[in-house]
Amino acid sequence: QVQLVESGGGLVQAGDSLRLSCAASGRTFSNYNVAWFRQAPEKEREFVAAISWIGGTTYYADSVKGRFTISRDNAKNTVYLQMNSLKPDDTAVYYCAAGSRIAPTTYGAGYDYWGQGTQVTVSS
Repeated sequence: QVQLVESGGGLVQAGDSLRLSCAASGRTFSNYNVAWFRQAPEKEREFVAAISWIGGTTYYADSVKGRFTISRDNAKNTVYLQMNSLKPDDTAVYYCAAGSRIAPTTYGAGYDYWGQGTQVTVSS
């Protein structure tokens, strides 16, 4: 089992930055791909970014490419999502997820463990 806890969400203005953290406990975190997903009110959950456990390869949704950066610190069992130039459309609950497949996926079924989410609200 892997337990995931997100933190770092909040209310910011358009153009501001936030850094989300996903802290893991349980099994060896370094053996898992980790992704961030988000879900806005009345919208489907969508993929945001992922980082592989092999080589630390990163993947991004087109909507956040160039603004968001995912990284991991395996020594601290933590994955980060640095979000810059935030837009009102980024408003959502952000979830981190961990999975043990060969490579990260952009769909939720590719992950076995999920955190409880952290709210990000961007005002215009």
